[in-house]
Amino acid sequence: MQTLHDYLFAIPMVVLVLTEITKMIVEDFRSGHWHLALFRPGGFPSSHSAFVTSLLIILWYKLGLQSEEFAIAFVFACVVWYDAMSVRRAVGEQAKALNQLQHLRHYAERLGHSFIEVLGGIVFGALVTALGIAISKL
Repeated sequence: MQTLHDYLFAIPMVVLVLTEITKMIVEDFRSGHWHLALFRPGGFPSSHSAFVTSLLIILWYKLGLQSEEFAIAFVFACVVWYDAMSVRRAVGEQAKALNQLQHLRHYAERLGHSFIEVLGGIVFGALVTALGIAISKL
């Protein structure tokens, strides 16, 4: 599949879509409610984590661990992972407190991820990316 090999940059986008579909299925099993809202914040697995992990692995595969591009992508991935677990989660906690204090406007409370949700995104992104690279070699 030389065509797929020429377009390895598309794998992270496929990872993003598959992660969102997986998140909808997991939410259905967890809560018993089917949510059609793609790309909503929070949930398992973290699509942002899966996406940046996929991007990181593609750069590792194409350019190697010693490349400047990989180093930049690694720092970017660390920022995304930290943001998902800390900053966005804290904003969600603040939204929850605001919702308890006032009733005029409802703020979204589920904005961040737990460590397990981020780790799930990293593992999911790595597995789907490895599969995509393997298919591209056929």
